[in-house]
Amino acid sequence: MGTCIICGTPVEGRICDSHQEDVVFEFRGNEASQLTPGRFYSGVVDGYADFGVFVDLASGVTGLLHRSELDRRLESLDWEPGDTVFVQVKNVRDNGNIDLGWSIRQSERDFRGALVQDADGDHDAEESDESGDAEDEVETPTVRHGSASRDESSESDENGKSDENGKSDGSKESSESSENSGADDRTGDAREAEPTADYERVEIGTLSDRVGQTVRIEGEVVSAQQTGGPTVFEVRDETGVVDAAAFVEAGVRAYPEVDVGSVVRLDGEVELRHNEIQVETEALVSLEGDDAETVQSRLDDALRGRARPDDVTPLADHDAIAAVGTQLQDAAEEIRRAVFESRPIIVRHTATADGYVAGAAVERAVLPLIREEHAKSDAEYHYFDRRPLEEAVYGMDAATNDVTRMLQDRDRHGEKLPLVLLVGTGSTVESSDGLDLLSIYGAKRVVADAAAVDAEIEESTDVLVSPVLADADASDLSTGALVANLAAAVNDDVRDDLRHLPAVSYWEDAPQAYLDAATDAGYDETYVRELREAVALEAYYQSYEDKRELITDLLFDNGVTPDGEGENAGNLASHVSEQFRLKLDAEVETAKANLESREAEGVQFAVLDTDAYTHRFDFPPTALLLDELHRREREGEKFVTVGVAMDELYLRSTADVDLRAVAEAARERAPEAGITAVGIREGRIEFLSGRREQVKEAVVEAVAEQLA
Repeated sequence: MGTCIICGTPVEGRICDSHQEDVVFEFRGNEASQLTPGRFYSGVVDGYADFGVFVDLASGVTGLLHRSELDRRLESLDWEPGDTVFVQVKNVRDNGNIDLGWSIRQSERDFRGALVQDADGDHDAEESDESGDAEDEVETPTVRHGSASRDESSESDENGKSDENGKSDGSKESSESSENSGADDRTGDAREAEPTADYERVEIGTLSDRVGQTVRIEGEVVSAQQTGGPTVFEVRDETGVVDAAAFVEAGVRAYPEVDVGSVVRLDGEVELRHNEIQVETEALVSLEGDDAETVQSRLDDALRGRARPDDVTPLADHDAIAAVGTQLQDAAEEIRRAVFESRPIIVRHTATADGYVAGAAVERAVLPLIREEHAKSDAEYHYFDRRPLEEAVYGMDAATNDVTRMLQDRDRHGEKLPLVLLVGTGSTVESSDGLDLLSIYGAKRVVADAAAVDAEIEESTDVLVSPVLADADASDLSTGALVANLAAAVNDDVRDDLRHLPAVSYWEDAPQAYLDAATDAGYDETYVRELREAVALEAYYQSYEDKRELITDLLFDNGVTPDGEGENAGNLASHVSEQFRLKLDAEVETAKANLESREAEGVQFAVLDTDAYTHRFDFPPTALLLDELHRREREGEKFVTVGVAMDELYLRSTADVDLRAVAEAARERAPEAGITAVGIREGRIEFLSGRREQVKEAVVEAVAEQLA
């Protein structure tokens, strides 16, 4: 029994429940599960990602401070890797991920007290230091991917004792290590050495059997991260990837001539820290000439064998998929190669049900490969990102965003330039400028689209997957179905997880083979419809966010809420689908009451003023509303639904319409209106708002003429 350090109340430990948030804790445990949600902890900035900041609370225990938790823009945060910061632990998930919260208090003196928390409980800092002296003398600090441990980044005194904050500097153990291995210690007097000993080269994949041994590895540097302590190089050979920590002095770049892409020879001691293999670098050199070529050739040969799938087995019998088998192999090879090269993968897809199904399928296939390749809890956040688009065009706005972020990641985190995978977007000439901007910087571009593909775009991509270019009938193929098959080619181990996705991607007329596959996987037609509607609703809200966990719960966890019991138990997809149906039905009924019906050249038209008779800034979006309105109202072989807003117009037709030809013919009728076909997949035409009525008439006449 102790007393609370704030109020003196008798408690078990050193702080009472009412003062938990008045104290800052230094965490000296070794597992995330030992943390206490609600408490404030000191930590060390590991690094930045697009969505927040990673903070090390202890060696091997890292949390994410999401940008939504900040009280300012992420870009304005002045923290640097290695800085000591203060955060609140909001939640510790079952998988070990730690959700952090912002703390306005960023100094220890802003708190009313300070304690140390370890696996045994809470202690005063002095007590913990005394009890930990013996252990500190023999345990080497852990180096995590992209970060320094607390001990490595702290100031040390002559005797290697703890600093004023109670953090051990580890200089004694480093000295002992250098005596035994000839390596430089961590006191700031280190030398950068080149390999001189005649060690036998070993493969990274065998390092788990060589803990404690000094080995030589040869490979390519795939990232180089300067932390507040060591420089951490991520090195890849033909069998895997490993972190190698090289130390000169705290925060100083070791081996500055070695950078991402360098082919290197490295000698070092293999260590196991919290079940992660790492190498303590003793000597490192960049290879050149024949030596570099030999290593690079070995890597390329092994990578080619690992990356290319032997064949493509469709998720269901579908002629359009069979026609693009080689294209799918090529795309799958590029994606797998990116994983094995430690190259980030950026997926761009439309913020629609079809787009989310496609993006989620790739995510389901790629994340396990990243986890297997890197064996780091945060690797999937560094090497995979899914970024929805509101439009089916990869324009300069999106491309500029991607280029800016990839250059920041290259400069800040030492990452390679990414592979950008565009699904259901980027396939028409309207996306050429965006794709070409990526090309200028050397980013890989893979495009997969089931429809509306222009042959000219092939020059702006590394791989283009298109049934249209294969002269195949793609009338019954959705992009979600196409990309789900691509995902199965990328990772056959998740094939069973993907079988129902193609059926979910169709709003109507899904091929029976996909419906049967979904049924076999446990998803009947009603459930498939509910999934589609639920994803469509969630796609609309926070449209620029990937909503990874929510989409995963919907598409892959049988729709059951996390608790699985109690008043919140039930089918998540059914619940969200009901909201979708209520909102959509109400909007459709309003629109139907305000449709303008007309006939021209034997073509039936239903025209809706979407500015006047829809809630344009609430669900459903205009495109989805017009899709549903067209399905419910269409009559005959030639029926066209037209939605006209202030400066854009949407077309839906039961017969094939050449949108560009319609725009050109309408432009001849209204030459001052600035008519342009901008969204081929969406059936969208833009114009000058001042010519709105003139454009509406010109487009109706052009469509009637084309279909007559």
